[in-house]
Amino acid sequence: MNPKKADIPNDYWKAIMDCDAAYDDQFLYGVKTTGIFCRPSCKSRVPNKENVKIFKNAKMALEDDFRPCKRCKPEGLNLPTEEWVEQIAEWIDTHYSEPLTLNRLADISHGSPYHLQRSFKRVKGISPTEYIQRLRLEKATRLLENSEQSINEIGLAAGFSSTPYFITLFKRKMGNTPSGYRKAYHQN
Repeated sequence: MNPKKADIPNDYWKAIMDCDAAYDDQFLYGVKTTGIFCRPSCKSRVPNKENVKIFKNAKMALEDDFRPCKRCKPEGLNLPTEEWVEQIAEWIDTHYSEPLTLNRLADISHGSPYHLQRSFKRVKGISPTEYIQRLRLEKATRLLENSEQSINEIGLAAGFSSTPYFITLFKRKMGNTPSGYRKAYHQN
């Protein structure tokens, strides 16, 4: 099955929106933007209809490169924690410049914030927040070295919510202000 938005039967869409367990044995749904598949009764955030793909069973979802939800464990499947954390890290690598919170990451990855925090730290050695900060600082450092953008523009491009926060974190982690780092880099 390869449904488009209009191809999802109304009763299936209603089952997804209502988290209706009565449909759990009839179909599974995958979310194209996350690559995760769920039971209709999953308590995760309702996806956009155009991002939903319907599957008759878990085997079909797995063959289409979807992975099982950590929250509802369709057909008893569970993604190994290490693989789950790596997939979350890959998602962060692509979306680091967006506003990211532990709750948003947990929602996107179909897990609880507590479980995500604990698992991520066990697998990666740092928290999701530290991982995001590290990526943002790496991006900001490259921009300071290779662009003429202002400090404010660099902070925003790297995903920092405010310039003062960017400057404070950069100085704390890198030992210099962004402008001081840029000046020292170009003198070498």
